Amino acid sequence: MLKDRSVDVIFGIPGVHNQEMYRGIEEAGLMHVLARHEQGAGFMADGYARATGKPGVAYVITGPGLCNIMTPMGQAYSDSVPLLVLSSCLDETAARRGQLHQMKDQRAAAETVCDWSEDARTAEAAYALIDRALVEFTAQRPRPKHIQVPIAALQDPAPPAPAPTGYVNTDAPQMTQALDAILAAERVLFVLGGGARIAPSVTRMVLRALGAASFTTYAGRGIVGPDDPLHFGATLARPGSAEVIGTADLVVVIGSELAEVDIWRKDLGHAGAMIRVDIDPAQFGGTGPRTLNLHCDGGLFMRGLLDRLEHQEASGGWSTGEVADARARWRAETDAERPGIVAVCDALRAAVADDTMIYSDMTQFAYVAKEVWPMDRPGHWHHPYGFGTLGYAMPAAIGGAVARRGLPTMAIIGDYGFHYTMQELGVAVELGLSLPIILWDNGKLGEIEDSMVRSQIAPNAVVARNPDFCKLAQAFGARARAPQTLSQMQTDVRAAFDADGPTLIYLTPGLTA
Repeated sequence: MLKDRSVDVIFGIPGVHNQEMYRGIEEAGLMHVLARHEQGAGFMADGYARATGKPGVAYVITGPGLCNIMTPMGQAYSDSVPLLVLSSCLDETAARRGQLHQMKDQRAAAETVCDWSEDARTAEAAYALIDRALVEFTAQRPRPKHIQVPIAALQDPAPPAPAPTGYVNTDAPQMTQALDAILAAERVLFVLGGGARIAPSVTRMVLRALGAASFTTYAGRGIVGPDDPLHFGATLARPGSAEVIGTADLVVVIGSELAEVDIWRKDLGHAGAMIRVDIDPAQFGGTGPRTLNLHCDGGLFMRGLLDRLEHQEASGGWSTGEVADARARWRAETDAERPGIVAVCDALRAAVADDTMIYSDMTQFAYVAKEVWPMDRPGHWHHPYGFGTLGYAMPAAIGGAVARRGLPTMAIIGDYGFHYTMQELGVAVELGLSLPIILWDNGKLGEIEDSMVRSQIAPNAVVARNPDFCKLAQAFGARARAPQTLSQMQTDVRAAFDADGPTLIYLTPGLTA
């Protein structure tokens, strides 16, 4: 049934409670990737989904298996990733106690970190719920789903399951009003989030025709090309961006929550009118009386706007000079906050191909890179926004590399985050993935230490004993490099993309030019 729904890879770990889910996998022509921990399986499925746009599917066992994958489920919920988790569950829990892997309420536990969690008591119910999940992934904001099947039901004969019909998004009635407001404004500013990644070429044509300025969220990086002279970049978190946004007479927000992790302040800073376009109507609460909300797909909206711009002249309300000055000022601020990392980012960017897909972790290196590393295409830098879990990058990059065989994929992770999922390095070795893993080791929880100092708290519990990471990688069968200069780092990174397995590239703040 999964194969008929275009699923081709499953990530997971078999156990005695879910072994029936593995019957027939090879006969169906499906690939199964054996993770070392259910958290790794979930992140791999997440990385696969982000790389392909297709749902990532994970198999886990009852109880601890489901609990272990809840962190990836929470991350996928924050970042709108189509992750489908299929687990076994006990047949009965009210009258029997002390069973293997028993929980008080497994279904309810999973529901706290996903869109919905349901029991499938029959084969027909399992098929129907899987189809519901797959349709909802395309019909609305994609968020993780969990379906659990009792152990006994997994052994039942399964009937055929015809595929459901597709879903077509429709226009919104306020479209004309929104387009008229955009065409009448002089200083139009677009804020483009991850939900606006559908039609980047159309978006770029619209911005040029309007003479509009733009920001992207971190998840929206690459929607606007780095050569656009009116693009402020992914710099919404810079305090000075609020002042710039306040000078716009109309702000158009497409596919963004404007969440805390996007702007890191209470509000965006706009003083004029706003148009919000989103496939999720939950984003429309508390937006103010001068906001026009459109429950609409972002790509559909931009195509409708482009159709209206055929004979429209650019308003010219923004100057390239003010944008360039702001970007230079904010880049300098970023460099001053975390000294030395900008230069490493610049050198690393010069060493990777334009179509490299990057997965980063909660590390100071990534915090800097998200602001100063320009992207020329969307959907090629993935980070654990929102939920903000450690240990995401490497297993997610493994999932991305499985999906992108023959195309460059890279992970960026900090020393502490690497501890969380380092065991998944064995999976990358087994699969022979040409995966550079950039490990940034500042010897501590550097971001937490800085925060404690700013709060006048004596830094405590921010230093952990690290292993010899290069020897550890070699013990798994991976290659390892520890460059001392930026040029040597570039050489090692280029070689890693051509290697017949993963390469750990160990970097410290002491890198020299």
